[in-house]
Amino acid sequence: MVLDWISLCLAPGLGLTGFWRLVEHFGSPELVLAVGQTKLLKVPGIQPRQVGALACPEALRRRGSTELELLLKKGYLAVDFGDPAYPELLRQIADPPPVLFVRGRKELLHRSCLAIVGSRASTAYGRRTARSLAADLAPSLTIVSGMALGIDAEAHAGALSAGGETIAVLGCGLDVIYPIQNRRLYEQIGQSGLLVTEYPLGTTPEGFRFPARNRIIAGLSLGVLVVEAAKKSGSLITAQMALESGREVFAVPGQVDSFKSEGTHWLLKEGAKLVQSARDVLEELDLANNSGSESGKAVDIHSCTVDPDALQLLQHIEPYPQGRERLCSDSGLTAARLNQLLLLLELEGLIEMLPGDAVRKLSPGDM
Repeated sequence: MVLDWISLCLAPGLGLTGFWRLVEHFGSPELVLAVGQTKLLKVPGIQPRQVGALACPEALRRRGSTELELLLKKGYLAVDFGDPAYPELLRQIADPPPVLFVRGRKELLHRSCLAIVGSRASTAYGRRTARSLAADLAPSLTIVSGMALGIDAEAHAGALSAGGETIAVLGCGLDVIYPIQNRRLYEQIGQSGLLVTEYPLGTTPEGFRFPARNRIIAGLSLGVLVVEAAKKSGSLITAQMALESGREVFAVPGQVDSFKSEGTHWLLKEGAKLVQSARDVLEELDLANNSGSESGKAVDIHSCTVDPDALQLLQHIEPYPQGRERLCSDSGLTAARLNQLLLLLELEGLIEMLPGDAVRKLSPGDM
């Protein structure tokens, strides 16, 4: 019964380890709440401070009932470990959350998922790559991330932009929007995707909650794709948790001199699958053949009805930012002619003009 699961979760001092020790010993939260402190203290590894609140199970049930009523009033749901709606992959991790509090499309808990994570203080390259890969993968996989600024937010946004599905795992209560800059994204995911947390309403986003949140991100997913991460980062913790649960780990290479890619390069050295396109992920997960994804397809420039000189110039433009001075040198064009052709390519949707004098070629996932 979900009320018993919630009530036992709310017992102060019990903790996740204590919760599972008691449930595994007695068989269910209902029995744990019924047996009394004397029997609870005989369970190996259980300390008096952990079961003090269980001396009055009626008070815990009242608190659990209040929590459940508030959830339902807000249109949220609670999915306990014994519920068939609980995701099977998440059951398999070492320390699964006893209850998931969810807002949105509960059926997404049973989709094939891929986690995309990375740095909050990401570069333009990292954000662009995360959004593009998420958009390319969205036809085949539900994208899971932590709704942080940077790579997480771009992964969610990329999936939504492609009409795909996304799950945001929160390090706070469902009614707490964090970071506040992602308010719009939070509402979008709540409407067309799924918000998930193990924390009751009103729980604030304290630092220690995020590593715990990361195990859920990894646990829901067939694999974890790290787009950009420093050597010591939460993203590498998520990748480690994925490995411990027998999931795949993928990494996107970055600039060799960027400290923000040191973590992804370390993962690649340790054997993570190198990802240059969505197809690399789909092939590793054996989803490439039956995928609806258009990832990996090149732009057919010959079908573009633009100046042939512009198409020739396009061959000199890379997916990463380049300065116009360098393009002038590589193409042999005058500055005036170069600017004219760049404008034509931008109108055709083949390139992006960046701040300053930089320009880059758009990939299929950007278009």
